[in-house]
Amino acid sequence: MIPARTIFQLKNRYYTGPKSDHFDGTLFFNPQGMNPPGFREVVKWQVNHKKSPWPKHVEHRYTPAKPDERVTGNGMRVTSVGHATLLIQVAGVNILTDPIYTERASPLDSLGPRRVAKPGINFDDLPPIDIVLVTHNHYDHLSLPTLERLDKVHKARIITPLGNDTIIRSRLPDADITVLDWGGQAPLKDGLRIFAEPCHHWSARGITDRRMALWAAFVIETPAGLIYHIGDTGFDDGRHYRAVAQKYGGFRLANLPIGAYEPRFFMKNEHQDPVEAVTGFQLCNAAYACGHHFGTFQLTDEAIDAPVKLLKSALRDAGIDESRFNPLTPGEAFDIPETGES
Repeated sequence: MIPARTIFQLKNRYYTGPKSDHFDGTLFFNPQGMNPPGFREVVKWQVNHKKSPWPKHVEHRYTPAKPDERVTGNGMRVTSVGHATLLIQVAGVNILTDPIYTERASPLDSLGPRRVAKPGINFDDLPPIDIVLVTHNHYDHLSLPTLERLDKVHKARIITPLGNDTIIRSRLPDADITVLDWGGQAPLKDGLRIFAEPCHHWSARGITDRRMALWAAFVIETPAGLIYHIGDTGFDDGRHYRAVAQKYGGFRLANLPIGAYEPRFFMKNEHQDPVEAVTGFQLCNAAYACGHHFGTFQLTDEAIDAPVKLLKSALRDAGIDESRFNPLTPGEAFDIPETGES
């Protein structure tokens, strides 16, 4: 098969910079890993897939949450808005990850995956947002209408990997954006820092810009403990989990994706499944975890309740108490115990 870059691609429209171990001068890539499936695999999936039916609407008993203004001291709280959008409250700072408040995870208002669960925190009930983390540019993670709305109300600082700033500035030319490469860091107030770290994924907003912007996981360093946040990742033999454990020692909390993983032949290199998420939880040496990236938009073939069922089964098989790995439904909050507490 002829690579897509030879058909469509002349130059990178989002980023120019020196070559590195994950950038070849035009495209970003996963070192020692696999790149996204090609056209042949897409056709195979669409021809042969068996998509489980999802309900048109799901009500959660937690909706809508009204979080506290700030969480201070040793407190650490995560509240799910839905999908990969989490409100992380720690050390007096409010962080929103991959925010999406639109009805669809799509560039179009009338086509694309539709939200089946309302946001777990109403937009007007959000506390003051200080930091927005955008892990990569897929439409279910980088929502320009949502970022525009947040910028008008909160004027939050946006932290994102290389190249994504170009996309964001197309809608928000004056936004406060910090751009990080893998291994880079962004100092915050009161000694807090955010680091960008590798994960195994890819990027695209269409068919002609694949891997032109970088993807990343984030480590949030706070006086209350370290947080490891991944928006999307393939397991990739656990390489990035082992690497962060070696670099940081361990985490009080890991936010890990557990959904959008079927069929495995197509999704394995880009989305870990719940069994792999449990293994990653162990490998990165996290005390607790929040599961996300499930139950809001139907992106793949598994049933809406499959990720949670498989997660609980994997935890039992691994001998891990379910209270340590909480799959958050929209509006549900998890107050993270201090390390060593049950």
